[in-house]
Amino acid sequence: MGYADVNGLRLWYEVHGAGHPLVLLHGGYGAVEMFAPVLPALATRRQVIAVDLQGHGRTADVDRPLRYESMAGDVAALLRHLDLPEADVLGYSLGGGVALRTAIQQPGLVRRLVLVSTPCRRQGWYPQVLAAMAAQDERVGEQMRGTPPHQLYARIAPRPEDWPRLWARTGELLRREYDWSAEVAALTTPTLLVYADADSIPVTHMAYFYGLLGGGHRDAGWDGTDRPASRLAVLPGLTHYDVIASPALPAAVLPFLTHEVRAPQ
Repeated sequence: MGYADVNGLRLWYEVHGAGHPLVLLHGGYGAVEMFAPVLPALATRRQVIAVDLQGHGRTADVDRPLRYESMAGDVAALLRHLDLPEADVLGYSLGGGVALRTAIQQPGLVRRLVLVSTPCRRQGWYPQVLAAMAAQDERVGEQMRGTPPHQLYARIAPRPEDWPRLWARTGELLRREYDWSAEVAALTTPTLLVYADADSIPVTHMAYFYGLLGGGHRDAGWDGTDRPASRLAVLPGLTHYDVIASPALPAAVLPFLTHEVRAPQ
């Protein structure tokens, strides 16, 4: 556990377990603790590298905008700092956007990609979720004082007084339009999309995203030879807010990380 000096940022990371490296990227307003319920299961099979992204958890903010692209650059720089030529990357929600940008920007560094509750374009969220994102600012951050995310931040952040600033900067990020569809369609990294069946992302977007990755276009054949390299998992009885803590998540992720990928015939 400790800090890596990358891109002008003191990036906090923790290493657990042994095996092929798996980078975990938390959701908005969170930290590595967000993965606490599933980390032991993942660490039994992998060397887990959990990261606190810019301005989150133990990683203090710096004087640059909060952007998926720059945070992806931090992840790539961390892998180089750790002298890792490649790793699997799992990101949840906001961290999923960072994970996806990492694979897009540095495809040689990402062996396999897992995106949990993540759209590939901003309009992939439900309209009411977009409205809530658009309203996030310092005032809402103040209203969130005393909640579990704030209590964690107050305990571990280098500058606990930056809590409202985190909300303002995250809100500015979440209001920015993006559509990475064309870049997703060009990805060759085997990718697992994981969603809750009552997620903040409609099923229509899940199918659209999976289709960009080559899924859902044909029958796989009796022996599975025509299945795509990427996979889709919709976990029942869960929402965007508890899917990250479900034991169903590592149960879906670990087989994907270890199965042999075959190119469709």
